[in-house]
Amino acid sequence: MHIILTGATGLVGTSVLSHILTLPASQIQKVSILSRKPVPLAEDHANCEVIIHHNYGTYPESVLEKLKGANAIIWAQGVSQNDVNRDEYIKITRDWPLAAAKAFEKLPSDDNTLKFIYVSGEGATTTPSQLTPLFGRIKGQAEAALLSLSKTSPTIRAYSVRPGYVDPQQHPEIHPLVMGRRTGLMMRFADTAVAPIWRRVAKGQKELGKVLTELAMRENGGPLEGVGIEGEGRTVRNSALRSMAGLA
Repeated sequence: MHIILTGATGLVGTSVLSHILTLPASQIQKVSILSRKPVPLAEDHANCEVIIHHNYGTYPESVLEKLKGANAIIWAQGVSQNDVNRDEYIKITRDWPLAAAKAFEKLPSDDNTLKFIYVSGEGATTTPSQLTPLFGRIKGQAEAALLSLSKTSPTIRAYSVRPGYVDPQQHPEIHPLVMGRRTGLMMRFADTAVAPIWRRVAKGQKELGKVLTELAMRENGGPLEGVGIEGEGRTVRNSALRSMAGLA
């Protein structure tokens, strides 16, 4: 299996890569990591290739050639709406993953499909109201666009996952890699005020990397079923993620 990963230096992407590296190389033979900077966690691992890439809105043939034959992509790249302006947030959150999905349609070989796993967030909605915050509205637009693409593309099979608060305290193995980057007023507020309450109902956030990897490793890109599954079987809410991790 060949998996593409973005956001490998962020909290969710680091959790995904950390889990992948615990698996036998026979299960995942290749991990292509798209990143704007080196990924220390991937160093000295023969099945990992870091591809330095700066513009996620476009993909030259030189990059696509390295990604050929991929079976899945985990799009873990993201940013808080509080850290960038509105236009930048929309570009990173909606435009970049959609551009990648369209560019990657021809990557699968032998008539296979490409599972596109978009890390969204609880609070995202495809039916926003006037009270819906920016992140919920834009993530919902990305989900809807990827779902629409799944219906027309011969290869792309998208899933949108909506984790709740992602707590780094639940994954001590990655603390040296991510804890120093938990900056900003809203992030500090979440870690000190929200996290202690959330941990009572959302224990096991370190399992998110495992669940995302297992979703990427599914034999087919068909719709999911169960409690917390929405969007025609392609949207996985936090309750479903907990169930898939064996925590519900």
